[in-house]
Amino acid sequence: MTSSEIRSRFLKFFEKRKHAVIPSASLVPEDRTVLFNTAGMQPLIPYLLGKAHPSGTRLVNSQKCVRTQDIDEVGDNTHDTFFEMLGNWSFGDYWKREAIEWSYEFLTSLTEGLGLNPERLYVTCFEGNENAPRDEESETIWREIFEKNKVKGERIYFRGVEKNWWQIGENGPCGPDTEMFYDLTGALNKGMSLEEYKKADDEQKIVEVWNDVFMQYIQKDGKVTGELPKRNVDTGAGLERVCMAVQGKTNIFDTDLFEPAIRHIREHSKKENLLSERIVADHIRTACFIIADGVIPSNTDRGYILRRLIRRAVRHADVLGLDSLSDLVRIFVKTYAEAYPDLAVKINVISEEIEKEESKFRKTLSQGLKKFEKISDGDISGGDAFLLFSSYGFPFELTKEMAKEKGLKVDEIGFKEEVARHQELSRTGGEKRFAK
Repeated sequence: MTSSEIRSRFLKFFEKRKHAVIPSASLVPEDRTVLFNTAGMQPLIPYLLGKAHPSGTRLVNSQKCVRTQDIDEVGDNTHDTFFEMLGNWSFGDYWKREAIEWSYEFLTSLTEGLGLNPERLYVTCFEGNENAPRDEESETIWREIFEKNKVKGERIYFRGVEKNWWQIGENGPCGPDTEMFYDLTGALNKGMSLEEYKKADDEQKIVEVWNDVFMQYIQKDGKVTGELPKRNVDTGAGLERVCMAVQGKTNIFDTDLFEPAIRHIREHSKKENLLSERIVADHIRTACFIIADGVIPSNTDRGYILRRLIRRAVRHADVLGLDSLSDLVRIFVKTYAEAYPDLAVKINVISEEIEKEESKFRKTLSQGLKKFEKISDGDISGGDAFLLFSSYGFPFELTKEMAKEKGLKVDEIGFKEEVARHQELSRTGGEKRFAK
């Protein structure tokens, strides 16, 4: 089953269950309070807080998302900076039983869903704390489902706030969630103890494929102060990880979302480096979507995130001996042609911006790498990090990554002080220049 078929099946499954299909919002949030939409629910926060949605109380879509807080993890089996979140929502409509039963049905149904083996499923529920009780309701529903389908063995676990609690910051709606994990190895189908489950999770032998959030509380300053007027359901399934499970892969880069790009990189590289291949593919895919939503490289805000991604991709292309990134744009546009036709419409703009940024950085990359080697006989000072940034175009995070590869540290406080001093000199210099 291709990624396009998985996406389509998901939307049709919930449309049949009276959910209105809505389009993905832009990666750039309308309220501009954060840099990018990082979850499927983020564009829907007003409706989760009580505002009536024009399409009704049941919605479903595939939302484009960008997260860079885990950028250092990109290159392992499951992390990426751009992803699609398949999600269905209930605004004061159905509750836990429907949400959980539909999640299980879509994952395992041979006719309407993905046909995954139920014996390879494991789930977690909220263990409870001073804010909310143990989520025994979700546990009961899951136990009934597994018993009905004759799925044996221990496979339901209770976890704490860090794993099975969802909130919008310290203030706003919140609630417990239940997460679904799938055994990628096919060898863990007899059930596991909690410790065995944790170990398999750490080793990425099982991966989270779905999350059902039950928003029923309101909190202030991190403390639950009452219940919401309406209970909401927010579910999310990362398309890339679902593809891993359905397509029988052990990492997202072997799925059809990445495979054409990875193949091109290998065919045109002079050296082999698995980590660099994955970073290049991931970052250029993310750059394509960010540019398509109107962002261009710069030294501030969203533009800086984009610049970091492209320049990090260029640096890893250099590790591979890959001369150009432009062909990857065409490959990703083709991969996503059906779901996101706007990428094809904007392919020239996307290509031009990536080519300009690539060309600009390649002019100083070689000299910057030589300078880095000269100063990296010990930890990197803030002044040296600023020199790499201002004279050679190295984003601070790239310098930090390169230093980490050599077991070195970078003086981040000193770097920020240098940036502030430079900005102050530029400001006062400008004032003197234009003073009358």
